[in-house]
Amino acid sequence: MKDMKKQMEFKGASGNRLVADVHEPRGEVHGNPVLLLHGGGQTRHAWGGAARRIADAGHMAFTLDQRGHGDSAWVEDKCYAFDDYAADAVAVSRQIAALTGKPVVLVGASLGGISGLMAEHLGGPNLLAGLVLVDITPHMDADGVSRIQGFMAERMREGFETLEDAAAAIAAYLPHRAPRRSLDGLAKNLRQGDDGRYRWHWDPAFIDGPRNINHGWETGQQRLIEAAQGLTIPVLLVRGQQSELVTEEAVTAFREMVPHADFVDVSGAGHMVAGDRNDAFNDAISGFLDKLEGRS
Repeated sequence: MKDMKKQMEFKGASGNRLVADVHEPRGEVHGNPVLLLHGGGQTRHAWGGAARRIADAGHMAFTLDQRGHGDSAWVEDKCYAFDDYAADAVAVSRQIAALTGKPVVLVGASLGGISGLMAEHLGGPNLLAGLVLVDITPHMDADGVSRIQGFMAERMREGFETLEDAAAAIAAYLPHRAPRRSLDGLAKNLRQGDDGRYRWHWDPAFIDGPRNINHGWETGQQRLIEAAQGLTIPVLLVRGQQSELVTEEAVTAFREMVPHADFVDVSGAGHMVAGDRNDAFNDAISGFLDKLEGRS
């Protein structure tokens, strides 16, 4: 059956161009629209079948390339701090609400989750109808963050000679994940330069620019804690049981900060939950959306 998907553009907080895929229900639209924000270094294609399943359940599903990633613009001022991503999330959430007449449920993985958590904190009441944090809490394992960013930075300028080389590097970094059956999905996360080499589909300034993703982290964690403590909307935390970023202690701390939050621990998954166990991830999201609609 044909996927009811189209591409559209949004405007970020600084007027930056943001590209999204919109997955439309094949039947009646009901429930809130869903905005899916990928993790750092990923693109809107990272969600696997999640957006299609959400749409099949009757929701408009928007998968967005965040600033500096995928087909979205590399910002001229090289502003890639958490606050910049949160400001974009506020802007896009408001545009989707204006388009659909309903506030969004934001599903954010890693960087996308931080964007969503801070957006709810900064955007004022009624910005979001619900928030799903995918393998992210205010308490991130510092060694895990370092390993992830180290992998991202290692070949970000040199690139790879072939897609197979890139796949081998990912397989070495994620040995628990099943081997790729096709390189088609990987190709969407890489761009081929004039020299023929493949490089990640994101701006290197995200890692080493003047206002990179680590900018302001000295106070960032406390602000995330305050944002979590202020949550009153429905919340779901989805953790990969083998996560290198979110420990069991971090989950406990989060559930103390947000006692009304639901929690799903996905076995057989690491930090990239949707990629590692797309089936279980989709079940968790579907259950949360059904609960919001009073259907479970």
